[in-house]
Amino acid sequence: MESHEAARVRLPQLRLDELLEELQARLDAARGTRDRVHSLLEAVLSVGRELDLEQALRSIVEAAAVLVDAEYGALGVIGPDGRRLSAFHTVGVTEEEIARIGPFPEGHGILGELIRHPEPLRLTKLSEHPASYGFPPNHPPMNSFLGVPIRVREQVFGNLYLTEKRGGGQFDEEDVSVTSTLAVAAGVAIDNARLYEESRLRERWLRASAEISHSLMSGSASAEALGLIAEHAREITGSALAAVATPMADTDSLTVEIAVGMDADDHRGLVLVMDRTLMGLAFAQGAAVTSVDVNQDERVSPEPPRFHGLGPAVAIPIGTGGAGVRGVVLLAREAGQPLFTTKETEPLQVFAAQAAIAMELAERRRDAEEIAVLKDRDRIARDLHDLAIQRLFATGMTLQSAGRFIEHSEASERVLRAVDDLDETIKIIRSTIFGLRAREGGAGTGLRARAVRVAGEAAPTLGFAPSVRMEGLIDTDVPKEIADHAVAVLSEALTNVARHAHADRTDIALATDGRELVLTVRDNGVGIPPDGRRSGLRNMAERAAELGGRLDWDCPGDGGTTLVWRVPVSRP
Repeated sequence: MESHEAARVRLPQLRLDELLEELQARLDAARGTRDRVHSLLEAVLSVGRELDLEQALRSIVEAAAVLVDAEYGALGVIGPDGRRLSAFHTVGVTEEEIARIGPFPEGHGILGELIRHPEPLRLTKLSEHPASYGFPPNHPPMNSFLGVPIRVREQVFGNLYLTEKRGGGQFDEEDVSVTSTLAVAAGVAIDNARLYEESRLRERWLRASAEISHSLMSGSASAEALGLIAEHAREITGSALAAVATPMADTDSLTVEIAVGMDADDHRGLVLVMDRTLMGLAFAQGAAVTSVDVNQDERVSPEPPRFHGLGPAVAIPIGTGGAGVRGVVLLAREAGQPLFTTKETEPLQVFAAQAAIAMELAERRRDAEEIAVLKDRDRIARDLHDLAIQRLFATGMTLQSAGRFIEHSEASERVLRAVDDLDETIKIIRSTIFGLRAREGGAGTGLRARAVRVAGEAAPTLGFAPSVRMEGLIDTDVPKEIADHAVAVLSEALTNVARHAHADRTDIALATDGRELVLTVRDNGVGIPPDGRRSGLRNMAERAAELGGRLDWDCPGDGGTTLVWRVPVSRP
């Protein structure tokens, strides 16, 4: 009887212990949920504070890995084509491990599955999924997997990838829920960071435009403005090379005036045809022309080689279509770098158009100033003709008439000499009037344009178009007499190449530093035979000697001929 009563007393005690244990478990679960919610809120706040896009992406991956207790995490950004990953941010893997693994994934296998079907994906074992490709060598082992898409304004921006839950466990529905909530916050943070980045980019473009406008309105030369365009465009777009080409008068060619960055010397001074270069196409079409790989683009002439190590490129016209295009700016990034997107080319086009407007305004102002000077010169010439010459002529007539009444022979001679001096003064003034009223000759008569024409005319005979490179103020510093000789020497040299060299490439370089003009013609032909005729070379040498210069030539062992014709352009 006693034992029965004792059992009845212990039974409620056991039930009470069970209830207390259950209550404790629920309290622990509630506390765990509270802590996880706090952690989620902290993660959301941490991600939301970032305005730099790259740092925001890294913060998202780090927060996600902590929330679900994953050993490895990654965020893949989907590229413009919507099928591949254009960027990859990881946590849990060191730089040394990444280097051993090799290039980041592009979106095949499980990663591609999440791109094709942007829904949360939870796997117990990665290798058992049908889409699994396996891992590359040196990749750490991974089994459990959780993937969640990140959407920005209803568009899938990228995906969160989390693997290897610590302690050997599996990702559960709560992990999916927490990660999906973080992904929503991440989408907002990414959108804010992109908007902030775009506003900063617009600000940089506006500052660059203001600097160019200020430079031009302050009286700077157009070449300086072109240099600013190249420098700012290269810096803002993160390009390795920037080059600016302008049209040559009276020809269908462009000349590269400015080049900055990677291998800039290979571009500076080049003369480009319209139909075999990106810059020529952009100029002719008056629109942006992009290239996935400028080194392999069929629209770009391979000679001379100048794009080694470069990949994505874009050519933007400076100005609007038609006659309003004043030049072209070419930007190229290193191989493997991102392509130029529409979001990048649109502000670049606006920047180039504003620069063209500033150049137009500056030229209009210079034209107005020049017209004012010319009007003033015309007024001076008119006054000299109508007033000074008439008075001098009248004075001379008066002295000549008075000389007949002078009996003293010495005084009479002095008066006659004064009359002759007045006649000479009138001639000088008339010559000055003619100079004031003179105008410059027509366009297309400079050495630059003439050299390009000679090279173009020689192309049918050669069987190929020679490359042309020019440096310095060729039309300004080289007198017409020397320019005539240079054109004749160039024509003679190209004729010799066509007749005797059997070459398939010829490079022409014309350069001046204000003191000397150097014309270089190089081919890859058979060279000059020892017993060959020298009449053409003798003619070129005589022209150089006549101008105080010299002709040098060389035939290297690997074939070809190099002619260097140099003459001074300024007398000491």
